[in-house]
Amino acid sequence: MPGLSIIVAGAEGERLYAALETAMAATALGRPARIFLQGEAAGLLRDPVAFAGDEARRAAGQPDLAGLVAEAITMEVRLFVCQSGMALAGINATQLVPQVCAGGLVSFMADVAPEERLLVY
Repeated sequence: MPGLSIIVAGAEGERLYAALETAMAATALGRPARIFLQGEAAGLLRDPVAFAGDEARRAAGQPDLAGLVAEAITMEVRLFVCQSGMALAGINATQLVPQVCAGGLVSFMADVAPEERLLVY
């Protein structure tokens, strides 16, 4: 089945949360999925992962962002962060969630197959 590639272009936790849910739905349907956090969005995967909406999510019986990231990794959603974005966020690779790969947008886009779907959040 065609894969799904997602770019998170804003540093809002809600965008990453939605991208993770979408990627996880794709993997549940048997499609490979991967997410690239561009620019300042790279900071969203700083370990420990958290965002302002976590408390409301937990109160509603939903996982917080850290829990959703962990679940996505378990489901084999591949996570990438922009190297330039890491510099903008003032972080390095050792400060990221361990399963996250640093890379560039060009290399991410080079791996998007013609039959794949590409979404931007």
